[in-house]
Amino acid sequence: MRIPSDLPDSRSSMPPAGVVDYCAQRTPYLPEADTDARFVAAMADITRWHQERSPWYRAFLAASGIQPSALRTVQDVMALPPVHANFFKAHEVLSVPESAIETHLTSSGTTGQKSQMFFDAFTLGGARRMVDDVMAARGVVSDAPANYLVNAYEPYEGLRVGTSNTNQYLMRYAPPARTFWSLRALGPGQHEFDAFGVLATLADYAQDSVPTRIIGFPAFLHFALRRMAQTGALPLRLPPGSCVIFGGGWKGHADQAISREALHRDITHWLGIPSERIVETFGAVEHSIPYVDCHQHHLHVPTWSRVVVRDVRTLAPVPDGTPGFLSFLSPYITSVPAHSVVMGDLAVRHPGGSCTCGLPSPWFEVLGRAGTSSNKSCAAAAAELLPTA
Repeated sequence: MRIPSDLPDSRSSMPPAGVVDYCAQRTPYLPEADTDARFVAAMADITRWHQERSPWYRAFLAASGIQPSALRTVQDVMALPPVHANFFKAHEVLSVPESAIETHLTSSGTTGQKSQMFFDAFTLGGARRMVDDVMAARGVVSDAPANYLVNAYEPYEGLRVGTSNTNQYLMRYAPPARTFWSLRALGPGQHEFDAFGVLATLADYAQDSVPTRIIGFPAFLHFALRRMAQTGALPLRLPPGSCVIFGGGWKGHADQAISREALHRDITHWLGIPSERIVETFGAVEHSIPYVDCHQHHLHVPTWSRVVVRDVRTLAPVPDGTPGFLSFLSPYITSVPAHSVVMGDLAVRHPGGSCTCGLPSPWFEVLGRAGTSSNKSCAAAAAELLPTA
């Protein structure tokens, strides 16, 4: 169901100055107390933006009895009613004229309902710059070329899956020399996992002097390493500087998932890539702020957002260390009223300064997907392409 903005195309779509200023910060990780006041002001501004431009969000906010002018503290912002990510699977809600939309992405892969998310120039440009800043801080930006093994959907004309868009973007952090997509496109809407192609590609890359970058879903790399063991292959040593950047989860193949520690050991054993060169990320098409792990493999909250864990019954914020629904808040998005969203993932939040890596911001652990549903995440739909044995 399309719910358009009620603005004419002629009305200015320039975001409030406080939102622009907050999202323009270039330091990815700061103590939250240093930016709380500006964050609250920006969240009040973006809430008013969506209230004025989206008839659906105006009604949603009115039902909660909250006005943007009442958002004066971090606690007020945390109490802002979140929109569930599943809402975007059935509704296309805009806060800008359709003529302002530059990119349209979907959340899931080959089957299931898909979140339909729309991005205007401000949202898209800001989110991409944030990814650039976080990846630079993680140390994965290089001018040297790399060979890529991409464990994600091979692009074709018209493919709008968010993870394929993300993986294509990740290849900007080292110029591609050669690229192999493991989920080979058979035609529109059809992909097949090419296990033997993956093994041949890894063996080929191991003979090259150019570093290898393996990006995408962890389940596919796990299956490839398991196949190496099953076939009696010898361990490979990928060139120095090689790395793994994971995006997406195990959701559709949780029964075959192994611990992070075990997966990292396998990667080091079979490919020669040390744990510190394995980067884990978390994101969603409904919330494009980048969450990237530190060297301790903890997902830290960047300056541009706040992470709240909510009670599974009331959606009220719960204390750090308590499991609940993962929820994100950020003023970065002007195109769709998704500045306060709650996901279907269970998580635990930890306070800033509690990670031994030295980053001052809070971090969170994703415990898994809550409940069962016919709606499939991108990782879940992709995992259906894996063999079951």
